[in-house]
Amino acid sequence: MKALLAHLAHYWHFILLPALAKLGIAATFIVSVFDSSFIPVPIDAFLAVYIWSDKSHFWLYPLLAAAGSAVGGLVPYWIGRAGGELFLLNRIDRAKFEKLRLHFERQEFLAVMIPSMLPPPTPWKLFVFAAGVFEMRMFPFMLAVFFGRLVRWLTLSVLVIRFGPGAVDLVAHHAIATVLSVLGLAVLGFAIWWWRKKRSGKLV
Repeated sequence: MKALLAHLAHYWHFILLPALAKLGIAATFIVSVFDSSFIPVPIDAFLAVYIWSDKSHFWLYPLLAAAGSAVGGLVPYWIGRAGGELFLLNRIDRAKFEKLRLHFERQEFLAVMIPSMLPPPTPWKLFVFAAGVFEMRMFPFMLAVFFGRLVRWLTLSVLVIRFGPGAVDLVAHHAIATVLSVLGLAVLGFAIWWWRKKRSGKLV
């Protein structure tokens, strides 16, 4: 199995990836589907190159990548849903398993969205797989992945425009601080919008 995966990875990086790059912006979606399903891809670096070379569409690349990640994530999700509890218990001990179950019982949306916002080495597929094991509904699951990835890659886009493709390393080393800053700005923006709507009498 390891030899097969190594062969697939070699085929992906040296044959398929260069071919997909010729598709332009649409390649972002396809690469993200593969990355989230079964073939790991340095997706942050891939996006950084695209964003840096096409700054006017910096917002479109995160949208397509987030959508692709939500679709690709269905592969480990459905594997987990098909009966992955024993497989999960072989990877983590019972205490961690029960803690993970508790996270999903209390707030399953955030249990998927927050890991989706964080770059490697966050074990993202573990949480996606667990979402299937604990029978999270598919539509909320896809929304959680989409919004989490969108926050992550919009943050990357802003940093790439400001600092260049090297921003990938910046995100990797300051992931939590970066994501919290973006979330704080998003909450502030929503609060200002809500306050203005309320004052204008347009918010029921």
